[in-house]
Amino acid sequence: MARRAVKKKKSPRRVGPVRAARLFVRRWALRGLLAFVALICLMVSLYAVVNPPTTLYMASESSRLGGVAHDWVDIDDMAPVMARSVVAAEDANYCLHWGFDMDAIRQVIEEGETRGASTLSQQVVKNVYLWPARSWLRKALEAIITPVMELVWTKRRIVEVYLNVAEFDEGVFGVGAATDHYFGKSPADLTATEAARLAAILPSPKTRSASRPGQFTQRRAASIADGAETIRRDGRADCFED
Repeated sequence: MARRAVKKKKSPRRVGPVRAARLFVRRWALRGLLAFVALICLMVSLYAVVNPPTTLYMASESSRLGGVAHDWVDIDDMAPVMARSVVAAEDANYCLHWGFDMDAIRQVIEEGETRGASTLSQQVVKNVYLWPARSWLRKALEAIITPVMELVWTKRRIVEVYLNVAEFDEGVFGVGAATDHYFGKSPADLTATEAARLAAILPSPKTRSASRPGQFTQRRAASIADGAETIRRDGRADCFED
């Protein structure tokens, strides 16, 4: 009888130290990336239902000033014209994009302008999750988190959070504190003119006043009031209104 050939078992191939190090780095880099993605999803999901108690900038100002004024107000307890005014002022096409206004970005690039094209959503990400100082790292994180937030949050929730964390004067954060500070009333009682003035001071809240507006702020507020009415009529406010 012919004897069967006995196959020799192949000895496991040894991995060199350089290859082993590369595999180790890749493995931990992948784990780090997955942990980072999970952290972002957790943070975004949390604030979809829980009101942010503070922000990095708010905490910094509180430490510098010895405290800040900040009272959370649900969007249902604000005059609807306040939300329309801030959208008209900051991001009129808010209901038409998914976090990035590509038309505005293209216009900035084509015209060679230095101004930003940040949407309301990007500003919420910056205010709630990041820091105010400009850097490539912050912009990269902003670009990553913004579409995730747009996917998880409602448009109405984004506006609500923005109105509650925006700075309206030195040490004054959110519409609740701002309406009391400037007009001595609650956000539910804001008139169209008052709401427009609050929106008009947002780009430079420490140098402008809603209760004692200069000529520029008055002109800007009048334009915002017109814009707020326009987006109400043409449906560009539908995504954040009941």
